[in-house]
Amino acid sequence: MSEFPISPLILIGVGSSFACSGLFYNLYQDKKRELMKLKQIPVFRPDHHLAMVLHSSPHKRLQYVAVEGLVESDEKPLGSQFVPRCYGVIQKIKVAEHGEYWNPSSKTWSSRPTNRRETNNSVPFSLISPGSYISDFHVQVQDSSQGSGYFLERVYHRVRRAEEGLVNVVLQGISGERAVAMEESEEMLRVGSNLTVFGEVVLEDGHGRLRPPKDGRKYLFIPTDYKSYIERHEQSASMWKMLTTVSGIIGASLLAGVICDTLGKRDNRS
Repeated sequence: MSEFPISPLILIGVGSSFACSGLFYNLYQDKKRELMKLKQIPVFRPDHHLAMVLHSSPHKRLQYVAVEGLVESDEKPLGSQFVPRCYGVIQKIKVAEHGEYWNPSSKTWSSRPTNRRETNNSVPFSLISPGSYISDFHVQVQDSSQGSGYFLERVYHRVRRAEEGLVNVVLQGISGERAVAMEESEEMLRVGSNLTVFGEVVLEDGHGRLRPPKDGRKYLFIPTDYKSYIERHEQSASMWKMLTTVSGIIGASLLAGVICDTLGKRDNRS
C-alpha cells in the first residue's frame, strides 16, 4: 500500500486531461490534413479565364476543381409557396403532422408516429460571375440532386397548433386519434445567392458544365465563397489545437501538483 495515498479523483483528472489532449490532437491533425487537401484544389470563377484553361486542357476537362459564383436560373425560377417575391432554383417543402392516439389500457393520449411529407422541385441553373449575364460565359450545374452539403436556406418555418372545435372532439372520439400540430418548412437555393461547387468541369457548346466527379470524390455544394469556406476550416483547426494545448496544460499541472505534494509529505516525514 502506498505510503502517501493519492486521491482517485486526482488520478482520474490527470488521465482524463491527457486522454482528451490526445483525442483533440488527432482531430487537429485530421483537420489539418483535410485543409491541406482543400488548398490543393484549383479554384475558378465562371469567367473567360476558366474558358481559356478548359480550352487548353486535355479533353477540355478539369477533373476536380472548385467553381464559385452566383446562382442564376436557366429557366423560369421557382417561386416560394409562403414568402412573396422569393425565387430559387431548388425547393424543398416539408410538412410534418404531429398527433396522438387514445391508449385504452393507460386511459391517456400517447404520441403516434409523425406523418411526414416532402416535396422537392428544381429547375436547371448556372453559376455566373458577379456583374455578368447568362449570355456571357457561365457554368451550368448538372445533376444537382447528387450534390452533398447543407446548401439550402430555410426561408419559412411555422408550427400551427390544432384547433379544439366541437367537430374535432367528435371525430377524436370516433377514430381515437387527434392532431396536435402541423409543422411546415420551406428551404430553397435562392437566385443570386453565393455558391461554391466542387466537381468536374468540361467545356461543351462554348460553356462550362459542372458534374459529379468520376474519381469518387464528393460533389460538394457550399453556400458561400471559397475563401470563407477555407477560413471556417482554419478556425476549426485552431479550435482543436487550442483544446489540445489547454487539456495538456491542465493534465501537466495536476500531475506536477501530485508530485510536489508527494515530495513535500516525504520531506516532512523525514
